[in-house]
Amino acid sequence: MTVLKIGGALVDDAEALGAFWHGVKRLLDDGQRAVVVHGGGPQSSALTRRLGGEPRMVAGRRVTGDLDLDVTAYAIRGKASAALVASARTVGVDAVGIAGLDGGLVQVTRRPPVIVDGETVDFGHVGDVTGANVRLLDTLLDAGFVPVVSPLCADAHGNLLNVNADTVACTLAEALHASAFRLVTETGGVRRHADDPASHLDALDAATVEAGIRDGWIAGGMRPKLDVAMQALRAGIPDVSILAPGDLLVGTGGTTVRR
Repeated sequence: MTVLKIGGALVDDAEALGAFWHGVKRLLDDGQRAVVVHGGGPQSSALTRRLGGEPRMVAGRRVTGDLDLDVTAYAIRGKASAALVASARTVGVDAVGIAGLDGGLVQVTRRPPVIVDGETVDFGHVGDVTGANVRLLDTLLDAGFVPVVSPLCADAHGNLLNVNADTVACTLAEALHASAFRLVTETGGVRRHADDPASHLDALDAATVEAGIRDGWIAGGMRPKLDVAMQALRAGIPDVSILAPGDLLVGTGGTTVRR
């Protein structure tokens, strides 16, 4: 079982999506099962601005106000999910788009205000994961489908909540006892200098991550990705990496994350 999280920045890139799904098809042809979790940050930001708002990010995580919550439903569960499922068909993968709220897949509670870098931040309509029930995923997988999961969830009172897609992916990987966890990104791994491909790291461990955060070259959206990568390792998932869509097809590349 492989759980893959694909970033929203790749959803509008037809070439990248094609490479991604060819890689997933390779896994299926090798007899593996796959679950895909996706984000939609760029789509959400673009739509928020079109509607007169301005996205706010704190430590790589999105603050979700009333407008942002509507945008999450439209842009992520709607546009991004549909684009991924449609693209899967081009390579013969039968995908089904669902969300964390479907079938009680991901259980969440609203995040209380938290202190981030000395500032008290209310993330708004954002959920913290408390558990998962993968019965729906098992049903789809047993029927030969690849579930494509968006991070829109609901609490026990029926309130919609936005959840970080990396966190959702890690939660499902743990609940499914996945053998591999893949974070699929544009850059295809971790770089010491974001704009310099030559600074790519083939592997890194917890000590390197801590040093990178302290020295400032692990920041923004990469920081929560590495947080969940380390969380996946602590949960017992043996094979964790951050890679590009094309790396899935060739089976090499990216950055391996180790404890």
